[in-house]
Amino acid sequence: MVSEERFRKHIPQFPEPLWRENMNFPRFSSLQEDIEVDIAVVGGGITGITTAYLLVKEGFKVALVEAGNLLNGTTGHTTAKITAQHGLIYDELIQSMGVESAKLYYEANNDAITFIRNTVNEHNIDCDLTNEDAIIYTNSDDYIIKLKNEMIAYEKLGIKGEIMDHVSAGFPVKKALKMTNQAHFHPIKYLKPLLEYIKDNGGLIFENTTATDVDTQQKLKVRTSGGHTVNCKYVCACTHFPFYDGLGFYPTRMYAERSYIIAIKPEKEFSGGMYINAEQPTRSLRTAMFGDEKLLLIGGENHKTGQGIPTILYYQALERYAEEEFGIKDYLFRWSAQDLTTLDKVPYVGQITDGHPNIYVATGYRKWGMTNSTVAANLIKDLILEKENPYIELYAPSRFGNTSMKSFLSTNIDVAKHLIEGKVEYPLMRVDELEADQGSVVNVNGKRAGAYRDKDGNVYIVDTTCTHLGCEVEWNSGDRTWDCPCHGSRFSIHGDVIEGPAESPLKKIAEE
Repeated sequence: MVSEERFRKHIPQFPEPLWRENMNFPRFSSLQEDIEVDIAVVGGGITGITTAYLLVKEGFKVALVEAGNLLNGTTGHTTAKITAQHGLIYDELIQSMGVESAKLYYEANNDAITFIRNTVNEHNIDCDLTNEDAIIYTNSDDYIIKLKNEMIAYEKLGIKGEIMDHVSAGFPVKKALKMTNQAHFHPIKYLKPLLEYIKDNGGLIFENTTATDVDTQQKLKVRTSGGHTVNCKYVCACTHFPFYDGLGFYPTRMYAERSYIIAIKPEKEFSGGMYINAEQPTRSLRTAMFGDEKLLLIGGENHKTGQGIPTILYYQALERYAEEEFGIKDYLFRWSAQDLTTLDKVPYVGQITDGHPNIYVATGYRKWGMTNSTVAANLIKDLILEKENPYIELYAPSRFGNTSMKSFLSTNIDVAKHLIEGKVEYPLMRVDELEADQGSVVNVNGKRAGAYRDKDGNVYIVDTTCTHLGCEVEWNSGDRTWDCPCHGSRFSIHGDVIEGPAESPLKKIAEE
């Protein structure tokens, strides 16, 4: 058992992903004037960068616009598995969408793996791309039949798979399902050369430029918080949560979840491969190089954003698992990620709504963003070029079936529940009761507020009402952020927006 003393001594003080360590990032200025291009791509993660790269290759004049710094959102906080094995998904897709759609989902993601490999070869990218098997395993008797059903689904879809009774990674399993010839890589090392290609071939790149709206009158205009516009023929919203909704009602059709990752040097040898368990709590495993050393990445502990136990406990649960299964020589990194899940678990990629044929969206990757983002970029490129693509209908944001209706009601009942709970909660804690490096919902001037006291004793107080649709944010102790339990918006201790759909910061409050 891992002691609480170890947690206090050994856990890295601040969450920071392995991928950003010791990396030199290209830096770009913010938008300083109105510009005109063919296509505005909003969002500087893997989806936006890959989309911009493909469109620049096709000869379009492209502007890539990022609200903060490039490669610092979900892409910079991923496990970076490049795989078509997305948990127990194919049997479920067959049941809900049919064999043909399930097969298309596999083929789309398998095509994405091939695209990434080809791109690495084309540009001679050194990004630690490593071929690995992807394995779902279980130690629960209840999930053995589910693994067997998933294998039956593989056979129906023509997926090469194998049921196994043991694995070579050094931990026990009752049953496992292997998909061969998958991969993992270093996502930032992969994307930096694509950014260089965009820049060297006439693409415009802007950081610290927040897109706030799209003016759809006559020519499209992407409006930014700095007051400048990007005039264009097409807009690609690749911002994780769409920065522009276009009456697509995306907040009602997705929910946000957080998950956690730690990077350790294990005591036991880990033989390689990519693993994820079938049951809860999730345990995801892969290796990654850090200099000359091989680290073990352990992820899991997913929950809806702004909901659940104090978030630092999720990191502690992963450390406890790591110590018990592999032993810990050193604990180097910890970080968390957020992703969105759609009503039927297939991403929304395509025209944002039927009424806006030149505005495209890509969102809802359900934590499998390395391949789904690549699918999205290629699909958007083909839509703009008016080329045939076999995956248009599968990913179309306009789809809405019977399964979706059930999920729609469940998702929005949960939102309503947390909206009401936040409004009626009366916090008892006062600001002067906060200890150093502690945040909490507090009572300020008789009203609900959020306060954080740093290690130097400075206190930051914000209004806890989310600026998106008015839910009350909750304190995230693991990452020191304020998180909305309704639609997943996240804010810094100063109230600044970290993740949308919120666009405006939380209001600062002064004690009377």
